[in-house]
Amino acid sequence: MSDFTSIWLMLAEQEFSQRFINVDGVRTRIVTAGSEGAQPVILLHGTGGHWETFAPTIGALSEHYYCVGIDMVGNGFTEKPDYDYEISVYVDHVLGVLKVLGIEHAHFIGMSLGAWVSARIAQQHPELVDRLILMSPAGLIATQGNMDRIRAERTKAVEDPNWESIKSMFNHLIAEENRRLPDLIGLRQAIYERTDTRESIDHLLILQDPSARERNLIAEDEWRTIQAPTLVVASGKDHGEYQSTARQVAELIPNAEVFEMPDVRHWPHFEDPEAFNPAALEFLAR
Repeated sequence: MSDFTSIWLMLAEQEFSQRFINVDGVRTRIVTAGSEGAQPVILLHGTGGHWETFAPTIGALSEHYYCVGIDMVGNGFTEKPDYDYEISVYVDHVLGVLKVLGIEHAHFIGMSLGAWVSARIAQQHPELVDRLILMSPAGLIATQGNMDRIRAERTKAVEDPNWESIKSMFNHLIAEENRRLPDLIGLRQAIYERTDTRESIDHLLILQDPSARERNLIAEDEWRTIQAPTLVVASGKDHGEYQSTARQVAELIPNAEVFEMPDVRHWPHFEDPEAFNPAALEFLAR
């Protein structure tokens, strides 16, 4: 137990505020940290996620920035309305959060689904995005195998949210066993045990449907229009689709660079914050 850690220990000395706000009728869970007068940084999680995935990062960032972590619509402990959560729905929800908080522009840090949403916002609303960090980005390509895996894992976990089924999901997200933290698994279990999660799982997984995913992808020409300076994190142990996407979007976005993290999987900032946090701070401060 000498290397024991937890989400709470990551946040124990961190000032932050968790609350629920009304975003166009959707009860939305957010966390904020740092001075409200500082440059905002918006933190967007992956599929089925929640703001605590940024627990290892929010402390370092909030020393310099006003951090806003969002449980996106249909995810985490945010309300799960009865319609499909396609990328335009996520974009509108995030823009609604910015409107409620009075944020006119910000840096965006997104992981997986969150990277997809962040990139779409940067492409459609360039005036809102100052700098962009994309981790394990989705949204350029889609493979049937990866969609089938995500749907099978998440459906099984929601239908039978026992500890082992939840824990097994993190084998694909975090390379090292000691970073698959019990309280992280417990949080996801609490979300998947909720009635509203069970009732909305098909809405959440709509992007794993081939036709839906295809109509939501960001085309190569659209990636090329992103104006924001972009840091793309290449996680060395991530799935092939995400590795390929990371390197391709870094080539497509005009002002993009790659930050190599060879020893981590799908959650680079969570698995190795000692490497990610300094790189993110250096990039955002340019």
